[in-house]
Amino acid sequence: MENVLNALGDWIVAASDAVCGYPEFFLLIGGGLFLFLYSGAVSIRRLPRAIKALREKQASDQGKQSGQISSVQALLSAIAATVGMGNIAGVAIALSIGGPGTVFWMWVSALVGMSTKFFEGTLSIMYKGKDSAGEVQGGPMYIITKGLGEKWKPLAVAFSIFGLVGTLCFMQANQLVESVTTVFTTPMGIENTLLLRFIMGVIMVAIVGGVILGGIKRIALFASRIVPVMVILYLVMVLVIMVMHVKEIPGVFGQIFEGAFDMRAGFGAFAYVALTGARRAAFVNEAGVGTASMMHGASKNTEPVREGLIAMLGPAIDSGLVCTLTSIPIIIAGNYVGLTDPKGLYVALGAWGQLLPGVGHLLLMAIVFFFAFSTMFSYSYYGQKCTNFLFGAHNVKWYNYYYLAMIVVAAMIPLKVMVSIMDLGFALMALCTMFTIIKLAPRVKQQMKEYFKKA
Repeated sequence: MENVLNALGDWIVAASDAVCGYPEFFLLIGGGLFLFLYSGAVSIRRLPRAIKALREKQASDQGKQSGQISSVQALLSAIAATVGMGNIAGVAIALSIGGPGTVFWMWVSALVGMSTKFFEGTLSIMYKGKDSAGEVQGGPMYIITKGLGEKWKPLAVAFSIFGLVGTLCFMQANQLVESVTTVFTTPMGIENTLLLRFIMGVIMVAIVGGVILGGIKRIALFASRIVPVMVILYLVMVLVIMVMHVKEIPGVFGQIFEGAFDMRAGFGAFAYVALTGARRAAFVNEAGVGTASMMHGASKNTEPVREGLIAMLGPAIDSGLVCTLTSIPIIIAGNYVGLTDPKGLYVALGAWGQLLPGVGHLLLMAIVFFFAFSTMFSYSYYGQKCTNFLFGAHNVKWYNYYYLAMIVVAAMIPLKVMVSIMDLGFALMALCTMFTIIKLAPRVKQQMKEYFKKA
């Protein structure tokens, strides 16, 4: 029996590696590039309009509003989900594999992802539905059934099933425990036992449960307060490092641009660097996965294109700003070079400890706490939405309990197979979402014409 389970685990890991590699990359980046061109480079041409939309009030026709949160709260809640371990550990791994040039291609991927998020946000307002309790809801499942029609409901059901798997926070919970044991408990001589990990899992459950059991309004309230603080705090901390190493900053950006277009090792090496950076950013910002449209579908906004403009700012912040902030100290420290088996978080912690001796790794750990918990809060909402669609609003509470229990499990066990299952779930969510977005893209373009004609 044990051999059968091991073989099954190996098969799942292999399947995940195959599907979540270049097939998923080309789905997200290729589809996003099509949407970028089809929209007339909306992420570049309409960026000033998107920033302006943040300051505008909701649509004047208050009677038609249907939702639970504001557009800005939806944006910040979506960012709370995407700004996580990938922005630190993932960037460090990308640098170790492909060098500084990967950062430039993260920027390119962010521009492409912004276009995808624009379409997601717009469609989330165009096509909403109601759950079994009569509450207005949004997300890919409703975009599919209302936009494509009821005959496509099996695709909506498939997305929701994949969503129940893909939005579990095994990675965040496990890596948070690993970080605590590495930085605090092990140096103090405390043995990393199963009991210790269980206790840390229970503590995480108490924190996460206190937020998610209050529903989307409490999640959005928390996100609207904590996301600006954690991003600004991270920015200030990196600026301190940049000031302390100001003479090295031109060299950092020189390495980024030189590495991005370095053909000395041949076209294959150039393509590898470009794909590594773009793929990492695509996985960080989740453009095309469908998670953002679930959050923006809860917005009270009645103007689809305005919601799309606000939604597209997400990748600019997580794949653009935050990933760049992570890369600068690591490139300055140079401790990512020559690693054969890079562990991203350890590389990042090592860089900060090297540049800010004595306190750097502790400061970064504080940011890691913020990032990990913010992701766990918002991901729970995505699972709730999928449960709601599949089993009805009255069963959402059972999902919350299941989600919290899985946090304890994630804290205690090795997660290679479980993470592979989650990655597969995300890839299949993206397949459903990107198919729907591209099929409905002409309707979004018509909305764009009407909106920008009035604007």
